[in-house]
This record gives sequence, C-alpha cells and structure tokens, in this order.
Amino acid sequence: MSGHSKFANIKHKKEKNDAAKGKIFTIIGREIAVAVKEGGPDPTNNFKLAQVIAKAKANNMPNDTIDRGIKKAAGDVGNVNYEYVTYEGYGPNGIAIIVDALTDNKNRTAANVRSAFTKGQGSIGTQGCVSFMFDKKGQIIIDKEECDMDADDLMMTALDAGAEDFAEEEDSYEVITDPDSFEEVRKALEEAGIVFVSAEVTMIPQNYVELTDETAIKNLQRTLDLLDDDDDVQAVYHNWDE
Repeated sequence: MSGHSKFANIKHKKEKNDAAKGKIFTIIGREIAVAVKEGGPDPTNNFKLAQVIAKAKANNMPNDTIDRGIKKAAGDVGNVNYEYVTYEGYGPNGIAIIVDALTDNKNRTAANVRSAFTKGQGSIGTQGCVSFMFDKKGQIIIDKEECDMDADDLMMTALDAGAEDFAEEEDSYEVITDPDSFEEVRKALEEAGIVFVSAEVTMIPQNYVELTDETAIKNLQRTLDLLDDDDDVQAVYHNWDE
C-alpha cells in the first residue's frame, strides 16, 4: 500500500480533543450504551462493544470509566434511546463528506448537520451519493516514536494476525484490515505491547482531493468545525487531502 497517512491529522485532532475530553468521553459513553443494549456487556461476545472499548483506550479513556459505563448501560438497557444515522454530502469543490451520528432526536441532528453543510457552502446529498468513494476498513495507526518493535517484525505480526496491508510513513505505521478481522489484529498487536494512536473501523477514501482555493478551504473547514462541535456527531469522513 502506498499509504496516505492520517497521522498528522489524527495528532492534531487528539490535541484538539484533549481540550474537550468531556465531549469525547460522552460520545464514547453513548456508543458503549448502544453497544451494550444491542449485544450485552461482555466484549468477548460483543464485537461492537469490543470495538468501542478499543476506541476508548485509543482516546486515553481510563479503564474504570469504561467499566462504569458498561455497568451503567447494562443496568439501564431499557432506557437507551439513541440510534445511529448517517448523512452524506458535498463540501466545496465536490469534496465528499460522510457524517456518522448517534442521536436521541433525528430531527435535531438532521437540522444541525444540514446547517453545517450550508454554512460551508456545501450540500446534503442522498444516501449513497458519496459512500461509494470510500472503503470500510479497520485502521490502526502507530507512532514510530512510541513503538520499540522493528518495522519488519511489526508488519509480520500484523499480517500473521490477519491484516490486509501495512504501510510505513515518515512518522508512523499504518495497519489496514478487513472490518471482520479488525478485532483479532488489534488484540494481537496489543498483546505484543504496541501502543496505538488510533484504532478503529473507519471509512478510507479511495482517492484524495486537494484544495488550493483559500475560500474553499475556509468554507470546508467551517463545515468540519461545526460538525466536530455537534455532540450528536460521532465521526466525520472526507476525501480532502489536508
């Protein structure tokens, strides 16, 4: 894989998130609640919950906070009313954007997402209008400075566990998996003592688009910032080559 490392962007997002950890933990707490409702409190038998726990750990959520969230959700299953919704649309210059949200009020969320697109001179599209430009993959990002394992050994550990691809970038390693193999690969790397910058099933663009027009960049950034500030929004995927 030639690789298109998102490491710098992830580091930037993490720095931004560090200033708003309360929001990040609330978002993950919602995901834990929904995962427990759908599959029970045991991550061994609940793939979705195991994925959320991996995401929580990558965001430095303390283990006791994760455990409390699971126990709370297990005792409150009947009152969990959140549901997942996905929106697709276009930013300036046709930049493809996918928004995943978890909400207890779809009307509110739809209005907020539509407003974010409009204020950035973009538009909401129909379901499937841009998702075909992305591949759903497990993606694990590892900071080279935090990894003591030799690159070849790391690659073989990942591939032996079922990873599809491995890429070495200037400052990071990227492991790509099929979504169904993600948890197995993540566990193998974790057991090998590898620390992750990011570990999640995500939407990876097939191609990236550069923006050179300053107005277009400003408008797109406005949309992304508004979406990032929305408590209902869980994740935003786009094909902008930042």
